[in-house]
Amino acid sequence: MKTITLRYCETVIHINLMKNITLALDEDTYRKARIAAARRDTSVSSLVKQYLQTLAATEAVPEKPAHELESLLAEIAKRHPGFTCRDNLSREALYESRR
Repeated sequence: MKTITLRYCETVIHINLMKNITLALDEDTYRKARIAAARRDTSVSSLVKQYLQTLAATEAVPEKPAHELESLLAEIAKRHPGFTCRDNLSREALYESRR
């Protein structure tokens, strides 16, 4: 798991880059996968994760560098000069302003 740390408005933001996926398997394949996972004292999810990590290790996958995210935050700050985190409304004030 990759974690990106960004600093913005005196706040440190940690972003865990994890994705969830959904698989559709026929009943027999799923049953065999559960048996295989149990024999290895793990879960089907863990088996799939290990397989995909092995597959990904052999493939060149481009990643979005942290500096691109930092430059995005800088662009937002440039488009909204003078904005600070202190300008944010509280949740209550935000909903109150909509009434």
